[in-house]
Amino acid sequence: MVAWASAPPYSDRKACEGVRDFSVYVARERRGHGFGKLAMEALAAECGRRGYWKLVSRVFPENQASLALCRALGFRDVGVYHRHAKLDGEWRDCLIVELLLSSSF
Repeated sequence: MVAWASAPPYSDRKACEGVRDFSVYVARERRGHGFGKLAMEALAAECGRRGYWKLVSRVFPENQASLALCRALGFRDVGVYHRHAKLDGEWRDCLIVELLLSSSF
């Protein structure tokens, strides 16, 4: 597998049924060749076709490659979760990103 993207429900609340919490992964040896962008473009298109209206996620601020991918796809930064995750024994902030899927309006 070279890349995958998924978008499970953000919440089980009825009001948020159109919001999906995305993840994307690209095999380490294949990064930097556009596979993440292809996977995310396909995911966003499929989510729009299914009537979802928003994709959201959280990204470590130091993960510049993921942030660049999100920004290239039109995601916007909407906030920061401070001390949200502990990685390698260290607290990390997470940047919250969102993309409104215009085909759902």
